[in-house]
Amino acid sequence: MDELREDPVMAELIDEFGPLELEPADNEFRRLVVTIINQSISTASATAVRERVFDLFDEVTPEAILAADPDALRDAGLGETKTEYVRNAARAFQEHDLTRAGLADESDEAVIDHLTEIRGVGAWTGRMYLIFVLGREDVFPIGDLAVRRGIESLYGEMTREEMHDLAERWRPYRSIATRYLWAHYES
Repeated sequence: MDELREDPVMAELIDEFGPLELEPADNEFRRLVVTIINQSISTASATAVRERVFDLFDEVTPEAILAADPDALRDAGLGETKTEYVRNAARAFQEHDLTRAGLADESDEAVIDHLTEIRGVGAWTGRMYLIFVLGREDVFPIGDLAVRRGIESLYGEMTREEMHDLAERWRPYRSIATRYLWAHYES
């Protein structure tokens, strides 16, 4: 991870927040549901919805999601669209091996392609899955608003292309650099 320290701004973040590592989620499906819930809403809202939805289940599994009353999911805060997306993800998990083991030999691009075949899962969700489920160390989620705001806060205003160029300095640890950007943004 010495590559990150070569960037003086990133070195300061490392000193400020200490070591941040990738800790792949224990339950791949549950984490995908979390990521779908997090799409396009604030962190606080997502946390509240996630708690209400997860309170409906003993365990968040594809089978439990598909067996749940869609009205109960909507009433817990998912709404109609995200209820459909979560149920689509549940069916995909039943039909395909989307676990760490099942995707271990797939490239990042192939994983994103597999996931984005699920209606309601886009590239941002795919990148979050790469980071938080598969523990891939070199993912740069430029579509994440907090990443862009974190970069602009630390480095000044930039275009997305300039952000991509900046992130090239962090290879092969762009996912870990992203964790530092989130830590900064949330502090």
